[in-house]
This record gives sequence, C-alpha cells and structure tokens, in this order.
Amino acid sequence: MPPELNSRYFSLLSDGHRESGQDAAFRAELRQFAQAHCPDEIRQIVASGEKITRPVYSKWQAILYQRGWAAPNWPVEYGGTGWSLRQRMIFEEVMADLDCPPLYHHGLGHIGPVIMQFGTDAQKSYFLPRILDTTDWWCQGYSEPGSGSDLASLSTPAVRDGDHYVINGQKIWTSHAHEADRIYLLARTSREAKKQEGISLFLIDMNTPGITVRPIRTIDGWHHVNETFLDNVRVPADRLLGTEGQGWACAKYLLERERLPPASVSQLIRQWRRVARLLAEHQAKQPLRDFSSLEHQMAMLSAQIKGAREMLASAIDAMMRREPLGAKPSALKQACSAVAQSLTKIALLVAGPIGAQQLVRNDEASTTDGLWVQNYLFSRSKTIAGGTTEIQLNVIAKSLFGA
Repeated sequence: MPPELNSRYFSLLSDGHRESGQDAAFRAELRQFAQAHCPDEIRQIVASGEKITRPVYSKWQAILYQRGWAAPNWPVEYGGTGWSLRQRMIFEEVMADLDCPPLYHHGLGHIGPVIMQFGTDAQKSYFLPRILDTTDWWCQGYSEPGSGSDLASLSTPAVRDGDHYVINGQKIWTSHAHEADRIYLLARTSREAKKQEGISLFLIDMNTPGITVRPIRTIDGWHHVNETFLDNVRVPADRLLGTEGQGWACAKYLLERERLPPASVSQLIRQWRRVARLLAEHQAKQPLRDFSSLEHQMAMLSAQIKGAREMLASAIDAMMRREPLGAKPSALKQACSAVAQSLTKIALLVAGPIGAQQLVRNDEASTTDGLWVQNYLFSRSKTIAGGTTEIQLNVIAKSLFGA
C-alpha cells in the first residue's frame, strides 16, 4: 500500500498509550519473535480473513510451545508463562498486529483454567499437558435445541451406572466438534434440586461409542458448527469434573473468562486495519466514488475500539487487584461484537455487488472481496455466540439499576 494511504488511515489507531520501559521491552521481544518464527503462509491466511482451521492453529501453537509461550494465561506450575494480565494483553496485541493466529480458545482459554480450578490432581496431570502440546483439541457441549440463553434449563441426562455415567441427548452449535478429540459437556445429574444445582460437567472423548457429529452449514459457507448426538454414551466416573451438581459453578467460572479475553480488542484493532486497507485500495481504484460516509464511520469505530481497549485495561487492573468485575465482561463482549459487525458491514459495502457475486459463483471466496463477504456473514453470529445481545444488555442493566 502507498505510504500516504497507510498514514491516512492507520494513524487513527496508533498505539498512543504509555508503557513502562519494561513493558516496551517486552513488546519489542514479542515482535522480534513473531516476525522471525510465525511462518509467512500462516500469516497470509490470517491477514486474508480465511477461516483458521486446526492445522493452522496447531502449527503456531507448537512453535509457541517450543518457546515456552504456549499458555500466556496459565500459571507456571501448569506449564504456562506466569505472565500478568497486562503482559498477556501486550502479547495478544503484538500477535494480532503481525497477523499471527489467536490462540485456540476452547483448550487454553476455557476448559484448561476450569480443570485447574475444579479438577483432581490426576485430571490436571493428564489433560493440561495435552492441551499445551496440541495433542488434544477441545470443543464445548453446552447449548441444546431448547436451551441456549437459558443454559440452566438444559435437559441432557447423565445417569450413574456403576463406575460410569450414561448420557443421552443432543447438543447444538458445537463449534469445531468435527475437528475435536474431546468435549467438555454439561449434563443433568439431578432433577430434584434447583435447576442450576442438578448440572454436572464431564470430560468426554469424542471417539466414545454413541457420539455422532453432524455439520450445520451456515450462511457464510464455512463448516464451523455442528449438532452432537449422544446415544447411551458411557463416560467413566473419573471424567466428572468437580463433584456432582458443580457443573453450574464450572460453567460460570468459564463464562467469566470467555467474555473477558485480552484477545478480543486486539483482534478488533487488526480487523479495523484490514478494513482500512481495503477502503484505501478501493479509493485508489475508484477515484470518482464517494467514500466520505465510510471514512466517517471508520473514524467513529476507531474511537469505539479505543474505548473498548480502555474498558479492557480497567477490567484487567480490577482483576489484578482481585476486585469484582461486575458487568464489565458483558459490556466488553457487547461492545466488541457490535464493532466487529460494523467493520464487516463497511467491508461489504466497499466490496460491493462484485464481491458478493464472486462468493456465490465460486461457492468459495477466491478473492479478497469475496472473503470479506464471508467475514460479514460469519460476523452475524456474534449477536448470539458467547452470550446473546439481549442477555448481555440485561446483565448490564441489572448492574446499573439493580434487579
């Protein structure tokens, strides 16, 4: 891209924040490593907006594992870096800026920390190293056809039978189930107490007899989510995480971390720069087209991203002081989802009908414009994924005005 176009847009999201000398040195170390060790072919996949699949995630994870950076959010005793939350945020920002893949969240960000908190010593020693070295790839079995936002209403039963539990039921929207080795799954072990108290969490091998995975083809054309059916699936009792009825506590512990990942804002900054690049390129190609409205929207979104970054920094400071976060995770999740959708909407408008026609004609996006159409369609799921917009707004409202 010509330098004048680069400076015209990218200066809107210049770092601007002040760092200590130690943090600046840490950022420089991370940049040097990423530039030297993240393969060009991986960075190209990320930069283009293609769907990131297990082979790409795993190759980059293996490189980080060799460096000792496989788990930026884990304590040293479990093989992590022991970095502070602020260091992890810097890590995510640098990696996103250089088009390195985000870390695969289901293992490192979700079930790994839950196993640390609720697992037995045997579970920790077996499962955690396999997450770090990419041996195991996890997916999440929470939502059911009749239990999404109201997760506590799930009905899939797990019945104790000697030294096993027998599970029957269906899970839906199971991201990456077709690529996964294991699933962390919520099931109902009791109907006698409050609905939240009768839920338990199980760690299940995906090759267990009785598990069937069927793809759900979504509007973006990518294979991302699935239905997962369980027909008399026998799960060893030692694969229960925590105690019977503790599944709701495990789920809440996970969701608090799912909605406050340091990667969320970093990925938005990278996405903003991608859209800015696309806009600049089309302006150069179409000098008579009026892009002023889109330029204004990009400027407004840059301000919103800066606000989200400050919100994340505030939440990280609170976590480091062990203060309650309140509605901050919900507010950040909601803000990031809205900005991500707005960015892909602008990209779709820039790509125009030709980009959409390329996607329809080829069934696969073979050009930058076509990939932006897929990105736009995929981003629609952010209204639901990780907690629906309505639920997040209710959480924020209750925090502000009381129940």
